[in-house]
Amino acid sequence: MASRKNKLNKVRPNQGIELSLYSNGIYPVCGIDEAGRGALAGPLVAAAVILPRRCRIPLNDSKKLSPEEREVIALRLKEEAVDIGLGIVESEEIDRYGLSWANKEAFKRAVRDLTVEIKGMVTDALHIDMDIFQINLINGDEICSSVSAASIIAKVTRDHIMEYYDKIFPQYNFSRNKGYPTPDHKERIRIFKPSVIHRVSFSPVREVMNYEE
Repeated sequence: MASRKNKLNKVRPNQGIELSLYSNGIYPVCGIDEAGRGALAGPLVAAAVILPRRCRIPLNDSKKLSPEEREVIALRLKEEAVDIGLGIVESEEIDRYGLSWANKEAFKRAVRDLTVEIKGMVTDALHIDMDIFQINLINGDEICSSVSAASIIAKVTRDHIMEYYDKIFPQYNFSRNKGYPTPDHKERIRIFKPSVIHRVSFSPVREVMNYEE
């Protein structure tokens, strides 16, 4: 059983889905994924990536890669991808319209940012209300190469944004507190109060504000 698990863990995303769509006349196809959904601050960032028909870049789910590996792969993708689109939804939009809306909107903005007109898309589970053929694949970033590529571009892009904010708001240590809530981040919010890029609709941030009131 342990051996079987190890083999499954070594399985990497491939272009089987894209090539199947191409053979049925659906081309170009982009993969779409996001980063920052569960973060307490900063934007939600989505990426749409169209890969060449035979992509040689060694891709994987962004969560399984080190920051250094993601940076190297992101550079190669920017050089070799057919097209890349980005969709960014800011924290105040997330607070106003909700996370579910923000996730779908980020995906739509990423598609609209593409300069190449797509005929199909593969998303990481989320259905988008657009008149384009789509496959909504659970754990798509672990299975489908173009979704994996999108997860890497989205993650690297958002990390760069948060590193920029770290220079503006050093008290929150955003260079380390980029993603899911950490005890350190929560403590810093309690001490310094929420910044203008914190998502005040998220409970760990809202609880601090309610306590102050």
